[in-house]
Amino acid sequence: MPKREQALIQWLTERVGLRDFRIEPASDDASFRRYFRITLADGGTRIAMDAPPEQEDCAPFLRIAEQLGAVGLHVPIIHAADPLQGFILLEDLGTVHYLDRLNGETVDRLYGDALAALAVIQSVGPRESLPLYDEALLRREMALFPDWLLGRHLGLELDDSEQTMLAGCFDLLVASALEQPRACVHRDYHSRNLLVSASPSPGILDFQDAVAGPVTYDLVSLLKDCYIAWPTPRVQEWAMGYFELAVQSGVLQPPHEAQFLRWFDLMGVQRHLKASGIFARLNHRDGKPGYLGDIPRTLGYIVEVAGRYPELAGLGQLIEQRLLPRLSTT
Repeated sequence: MPKREQALIQWLTERVGLRDFRIEPASDDASFRRYFRITLADGGTRIAMDAPPEQEDCAPFLRIAEQLGAVGLHVPIIHAADPLQGFILLEDLGTVHYLDRLNGETVDRLYGDALAALAVIQSVGPRESLPLYDEALLRREMALFPDWLLGRHLGLELDDSEQTMLAGCFDLLVASALEQPRACVHRDYHSRNLLVSASPSPGILDFQDAVAGPVTYDLVSLLKDCYIAWPTPRVQEWAMGYFELAVQSGVLQPPHEAQFLRWFDLMGVQRHLKASGIFARLNHRDGKPGYLGDIPRTLGYIVEVAGRYPELAGLGQLIEQRLLPRLSTT
């Protein structure tokens, strides 16, 4: 048994006081964190998080869980925590992710719940205590695309004109993100981090990287999900429905309507550049190839948006003509 797992069992037994429990892996995570489902003697369950302190800091998770729970959102209750060791014992919100249940019949109801929860996050969730989603962070994220997807995964070198084009796109995307009103940004508000749970639904996971940033970021994470796609007209209808909800909640103002879909679309391009680079990095750095199959869908969003924005035409052509054919053979 790995030393970390041995230490976790010792902590659960000696410090938390659990007896006669069963421990098994609960889920795979795109980070250094690991999760275990703890089945108790009475049949109840808990989730144990193992976040190695040398790679992960538990403090933001604990702080933001308390802040989101205080405004009525369904985040896991913290039963016990030892930040120095990197162990947390959590409420088990279940095993049914949005991705498991989303289909043509359920999507309006599930997204309705998720959008209502997002309005709470943005209107009364933490903001002042969060790090800023600033230009430096936006650019570090987009750099994952050339570094990990183009270079490391595809072995693709851009010529001078392509590098100039990509730099110009990055400038455009940063400017669009920074001109948006700021809100609490979960940063991974999508179908693998939302659970179909007892009221209030959804159960919300993986919020420890929250920042104060662009108001459309979480919306595009949900509606232009890297793991499931919907027709563009339907996505735009949901997005504008959320705009009205955000105005009612005081998150946005009526004059923002003129540029809202542009903000939404360009924010999606920024996120999908980042995500495609992360998926490549997970394969090459972390030995997790399972996300490679999601890269074509993720890049497909960029191609679709680029077809409607002339300033992104070069990026769309690069992806469609040089990246997607290579990805189909890797």
